[in-house]
Amino acid sequence: MASKKILICGGAGFIGSHLVDRFIAEGHEVDVVDNLSTGTLANLADARNAAGRFKFQNIAIESSEFAELVSLRRPNIIVNLVSFSPSHAHLHGALSSMELSVAVLEAARLAGVEKVVSAIPGGLLYGEVAVRDLPIKEGHLNDARIGEEIFARAASDIHSVYRERHGVEFTVLAMGNVYGPRQRTEDGVVAAFVDALANGRAPIVHGNGKQSRDFIYIDDTVDALARATERAGGLVVNVGTGISTSVADLWATMAGAASPVPRTSTARPNDLARMSLSPVRARI
Repeated sequence: MASKKILICGGAGFIGSHLVDRFIAEGHEVDVVDNLSTGTLANLADARNAAGRFKFQNIAIESSEFAELVSLRRPNIIVNLVSFSPSHAHLHGALSSMELSVAVLEAARLAGVEKVVSAIPGGLLYGEVAVRDLPIKEGHLNDARIGEEIFARAASDIHSVYRERHGVEFTVLAMGNVYGPRQRTEDGVVAAFVDALANGRAPIVHGNGKQSRDFIYIDDTVDALARATERAGGLVVNVGTGISTSVADLWATMAGAASPVPRTSTARPNDLARMSLSPVRARI
């Protein structure tokens, strides 16, 4: 695509920093907004050397400063990676995430931004599903079991409202379990397992290890985010492989036959039994 001005909310984090590197390499002008509550400037070391094409702002999305910045910078595209991040994986955090989604969309409306691309965990959008419904296709609806799922769906739906009433184009990406370099050990089971192997200790597995997830590598995730800036307007698009892998099988594959037996801990409240996302729409 032609060179554009792109603002990334949460650009100092795991996924965001990889996306920043991708856009810088493609010749785009990139603004990062991040309050560094979980992201780090170390993740942006390469981008900060891109003279004239990278700017960093340490501000909160919910502050008035954010809307002012968007109006000042006038980006073509906003990528929202802040809402429903792992640090918001609780009821109050989910409510805050929905409010952050609205704040991003409202700032986009006021500044005339062409498009907003937002990432929301697929597990929250779709909730618990039967085995027969795997891999999950976009549009699959279950009754929400918990408040976090209600707020995630509301955040997704509000994008359609802004598109219909205010002309703010969008794509919502329903994310699988992303893994790769720069991920914090507390934010993903693959990172936690890598850390356990590097330190020669048994990992902690919550529950019986039979819970399954759709694991997708960071490079494939960045590809999906980059494509969404130009395609799939007005749609929810899954970012996954369609393959469901249990936590126990993941550890066995990573560690091998001689691996230490994982230590078990209490299952997380409301943890999903299974998850995999159909990648068919993303391939179109």
